[in-house]
Amino acid sequence: MNNKGLIIGLSMVLSLSCGCMVGPDYVPYEMETPAKWSAVQQYLKDTEPNFVGWWKQFNDPVLVKLVERAMMSNLDLKTAQSRIRQARAALWFSEGGLWPSADATASQSRRRASTGAKTELYSAGLDAAWELDIFGGQRRDIEASQALVQSAEKDLRDLWVTLTAEIALNYISLRGFQQEIVILNQNLATQQKTAELTRKRFTGGFVGALDVANAEVQVANTSAQLPLLELSVQQTIHNLSILLGTNPSALTEELSPVADIPFAPVQIAAGIPSDLLRRRPDIRSVEAQIHAATALIGVAEADLFPRFALTGSIGFQSQKADALFNWNNRVWSAGPSASWNIFDAGRTRAGIEAQKAIQEQTLLAYQQTVLRALQEAEDAMIALAKEQEHRDALQKSVEASRRSVDLATQLYTEGQTDFLNVLTAQRSLYSSEDALVNSNRTVSTNLVALYKALGGGWEDQYPD
Repeated sequence: MNNKGLIIGLSMVLSLSCGCMVGPDYVPYEMETPAKWSAVQQYLKDTEPNFVGWWKQFNDPVLVKLVERAMMSNLDLKTAQSRIRQARAALWFSEGGLWPSADATASQSRRRASTGAKTELYSAGLDAAWELDIFGGQRRDIEASQALVQSAEKDLRDLWVTLTAEIALNYISLRGFQQEIVILNQNLATQQKTAELTRKRFTGGFVGALDVANAEVQVANTSAQLPLLELSVQQTIHNLSILLGTNPSALTEELSPVADIPFAPVQIAAGIPSDLLRRRPDIRSVEAQIHAATALIGVAEADLFPRFALTGSIGFQSQKADALFNWNNRVWSAGPSASWNIFDAGRTRAGIEAQKAIQEQTLLAYQQTVLRALQEAEDAMIALAKEQEHRDALQKSVEASRRSVDLATQLYTEGQTDFLNVLTAQRSLYSSEDALVNSNRTVSTNLVALYKALGGGWEDQYPD
């Protein structure tokens, strides 16, 4: 074949390799979602959702700083970033398969014939090969690798959503435990005063020893709660330290000072359920995995077809080292090659069926991920609404309990009621105030859970 024929033939091969791809093309799966949220609507605004930096809405500079520091030092984030680099390297490796490869070789060999004569042979050259992607197996492999890069990038976003939520949840819990300690100390001080009053009345002969014992028991029971709350404070600080990629006690001095539970407006724009399909990174990650699994079906099907390659070599051979690169000692070869696995006892088709099953499993995982995302969002919305109602009721309970304590203490001092009413009123007050602190904390944590369920927080850090 002359040079012109070779060029024409090569052009035809390249044209075929660019236009033919076996296997199914990826088509995004359309999953039906509800038209609107079924949860209570009074805490949802009918505006365009915007979750960028949602933690800043709590107006707590310490919380904002913790999130910013976690962005730089969290070890899970660094691991996810490393996985992205790994996926990109795999993509570059796949893309390299579309291009020719070349190897430089050099050798020296010594040979002895049966006659006893000895000869030496020196050689050096360049071998090149180019496997032509006629049926698109390599291009499908590149397509799968590109989808896996996208999946790794979405996993990083999902980890960021989870991380910011975990920091906020732990921080709110920390402030909640600290406020519980404040409430405990306030009630403990009141109970100690009551116990002292009871001891004085016992000395004066107005009450019996049982009242003194009951007052001291109540003080002891309340005091016994303090170590447990202090333990919770320290463990929560340790959790936050680990989330920031530091040793467990690194934030102890910084976070030990008592602060209020952070609050944010509980009415947010949640959008519509179908927004989750584009906003939640975990859903988009599984969607990219479906794409990869679909492309890998084509990689498997390409093994049903023959493989074509262009090979060539050029070099020098000589029996004398100093004459190796003499132009007259040059050798070369070039030509096409083909191979076709015409019988493998069904292994290729089994591999295709296995890959189809993997794609089906990935699609089912996508459907399950969407359903769970919808459930998480609905659960978070209803939890936020009902906890608001719970908190309003507890606020009234606290106000009533305070009045009850004041009245019972006054009547007891005047000798118009027994000590049991005082104990009951004080226990009720402590219980109500502690429950209110917990409810305040739960309202804020439920709001964080809603932001997480809606997939917010990554937009500013990892934009599309």
